[in-house]
Amino acid sequence: MSDRSADAAHWIASTVTQRAPQAILCADPFHIVAWATDAIDTVRRQEWRALKALADTERAEQDRRVGRPTADDPKPETPRQDLAREFKNARYSLLKNPDNLTQDQSLTLKWITASSPRLHEAYAFKEKLRIVFQARGKQGKRILDAWIKEAGRSTLEPIQKLCKSVVRIRASIEASLEHGLSQGLIESTNTKIRLFTRMAFGFHTPQALIALVMLNLGGPTLTLPGRT
Repeated sequence: MSDRSADAAHWIASTVTQRAPQAILCADPFHIVAWATDAIDTVRRQEWRALKALADTERAEQDRRVGRPTADDPKPETPRQDLAREFKNARYSLLKNPDNLTQDQSLTLKWITASSPRLHEAYAFKEKLRIVFQARGKQGKRILDAWIKEAGRSTLEPIQKLCKSVVRIRASIEASLEHGLSQGLIESTNTKIRLFTRMAFGFHTPQALIALVMLNLGGPTLTLPGRT
């Protein structure tokens, strides 16, 4: 074994070093970008909680002045309550790749750009990290170097934490950029198998599930009786 693609778990690196010292350990792009999406979601929750706290205070002050609303005459949401709800519902617009966004999600992303500089900054760092793995090779390394310098100057704590994690395994990331290894196909296959597992609810035997998986993912096309 000359190359090994894996996530950044410590036990994987130590095991590979012990059992296959000749193998070059490559960081899996899918898991590294997943770190960035986690950082985005942390910033999004911070923004939502701050707005929700202000909205709750605003509503409490409103209730104190005019009394609590009755069931037949509910008060409309305050602007901050409406804004907090938008941040809460913006998760998938931020985590999906731009090419996969629906029209509504694209509009949500434009709204975030105009409404939340902190959240837009976190999103930009995620997208730039994706570009690192798209570029690969020497160009990818140059983009990675610029990304690390920029992320290190960020005032967002989740981005600073992400930057430290990237620096810690930089050698494995650069190896991935050189050799082009990725677990994308494996992750995609695992996702499909989980889908088939849900579809197989009610099957009487595990062999039926295995047959369903093999029929869809096994590769060879079977010629069924009576069909041409």
